[in-house]
This record gives sequence, structure tokens and C-alpha cells, in this order.
Amino acid sequence: MIIRSRAPLRIGLAGGGTDLESYSSRFGGNVLNVTIGMYAYCTIKPTNDGRIKIHSYDNKNSIDTEAVPELKLDGDHLILHRGVYNRIVKDYNGGKPLSFEMSTSNDAPIGSGLGTSSTMVVAILEAFNRWLALGLDEYQKAKLAYEIERIDLNLAGGKQDQYASVFGGFNFMEFKKNDETMWQDSDAIGKVSNTIVNPLRVNQNIVNELECSLLLYYSGKSRKSADVQLVLAKNIISDQINKTEKKNTQTIDAMKSLKENAYAMKDYVLTGNMPAFAEALRKGWEQKKKTSSIVSNKDLEETINFAMSNGAEAVKVSGAGGGGFLMLYCNPMNRQKLVNAMETLPGKIYPVTFSKHGAESWIIEE
Repeated sequence: MIIRSRAPLRIGLAGGGTDLESYSSRFGGNVLNVTIGMYAYCTIKPTNDGRIKIHSYDNKNSIDTEAVPELKLDGDHLILHRGVYNRIVKDYNGGKPLSFEMSTSNDAPIGSGLGTSSTMVVAILEAFNRWLALGLDEYQKAKLAYEIERIDLNLAGGKQDQYASVFGGFNFMEFKKNDETMWQDSDAIGKVSNTIVNPLRVNQNIVNELECSLLLYYSGKSRKSADVQLVLAKNIISDQINKTEKKNTQTIDAMKSLKENAYAMKDYVLTGNMPAFAEALRKGWEQKKKTSSIVSNKDLEETINFAMSNGAEAVKVSGAGGGGFLMLYCNPMNRQKLVNAMETLPGKIYPVTFSKHGAESWIIEE
């Protein structure tokens, strides 16, 4: 028996940053995102040899060790894989070790701003959910993935990525303040949830128009650049958290504008108002830059200005900022002009297709 899973990456359309716990727990947050046709993948093959073998094709790291109840969290060496395994064994397998071979891969580099780390956690978790027949629903899987990454592993970041990857499609997410939590009927373990996912039913014509109007550009050319971006994203998030906790007026005001922009963007997507959509993207990027002085930089602005002068009508950075993937919006009549121009730069241009489904898993009989 072989268990496979995949979980979609996402692009943030509006509100990114307001899902950070430091902000949302105080003021509440709102994010509009959509999953795309790029994935994190996981394969598990149960074995009887009493060993755990894991290979990650993302960073070319491997584990081959005795099957133990808890894998040590040593540095960054496959920490996501170790974290998911430890939590599964502790909470769902009575502390008894599991023996298996696992391989993982990702369509985008870690730290590129598409939620790659969180999506990998979801993909691994979904594979275990299928193998062990845990029966976790969407809210339980997303909440567990969040806890593994943010609490167990103490990795900086927000909440949107895990929920986007689990649910899939267009979603307007609400992150409630601590005094505004509400009960979730789907939460079988009866705990209070402060994250609400509202799936959007977007007309197919609008979906088609958005796919024709959006492009992704990745400036990273090597593993080193991906590592640098990952560190930079962590620094940006830490800076935003620090400024929020210190009640920095500019950061708090910018976050409020980002939250309001998410509400407006939801209306533009549902009604297919493309000019307003483009304006909201531009506005969101300008507000995002006000949350931290390191969200943007000279090289990033030069790339954005180049895109804007070659057919793009709006550009924003996906994820925390600093680099990684840029999301470009253009009139479809100027799409090829923009593609041709961006191909003269050292990075890589990608088309955008949306994924309707969240994390999926299936079993292959050998």
C-alpha cells in the first residue's frame, strides 16, 4: 500500500499580514486568498523494518533512523516532517512509533511567498490522515497544521496558509479577536475556533478572466536565493509582530487598511470589477510596505517598475515581502507583451491557474 497526497499553494489577494496572531488576536484580521495549480506532494509507504526513512526533494535532505516515538528537532533539518510525525504519534497513535518511507516535493521553492512551508505541513498531515484513517475534517486539519508549525515548531507566520491549503479555492477568511471567538459545529473535539473560512462562489467567467489577467514572476535563481528570502521573510514577520506589540501607529493603521481592502477586494472578485481589482492590488501593496521598512527594497522596486512599464497594471509581492514571487496583473491584451518583457530578466514567469480543491489524498495498491 502506498499513500499519496497533495496540497495546493496559494496567492494572497488582500489582507495578508492581518492573520498574524499578534495583530488578529487584538484587532481581528481578514484575508482573501485563492489556491493555485502548484502543489506540495507527499508519499508514504508503510514498512515493517522498524525504521523511518524520509527524503525531501525540496532541500535534498534525508533521514534514515530507527522508528522512535519522537524525532529530535535538530536545527532546520526536515523540521516540518519531524514536527508532523511527532504530533501524529503523540496525539493519534498512542505514543507508538510508526515505520515507513516518505518522500516529499514542492512545485515552488521554500520561502518564495506562496505558503510553501505551511502547505508542506498540510500535505504530510493529509497523508497521515489517510493512512491512519484519522477522519479529521477541514477545520481540524488546518488548526492542527497551524499548531504544529507555529506552536510545536515555533516558526513565525500567520494563519491563512494552512486554512487555504486545506480548504482550497477562493476563500474570505476571518480571524476573530480573542473576545470574539465562536463555536464551530464541525469541530468534533468541541473547542472554540477563532478562524472562519468563507468559500466564495466565483462565476466561471470571472475565474477565466482572472487567470488570463494574472501572472507570477519568481526572481530567485538558486537554492541560496531561496534561503536568503526565507530568512528575510522571517525578519519581516518579526518586525511586524514587534511593531504591533509596541503599538506602532503606522503599522497598526496600515494593517487596518489591509483588512478593509480585503472586504473591498472580495466584492470586486465576486462582481468581476477588474479595474477596481487592479486598484485594490496597488493599494494593498502600498499599505503592505508601511507595515515594515524591509517589506520592499531597491531591487524589488526596480523589478516592479519594469513590469509596470511593460504592460502590468498592478504588482504585489506574494507572502511576507522582500522578494520571492511577484503577482502581476495586466489587461489580457497586453499579456504576451508583459511575458516577453519579463522573460528578458533573470527570473522565471509562470501562468496562473486556480485550484478548486484543497488537500487531497489517495491510496495506491502495489
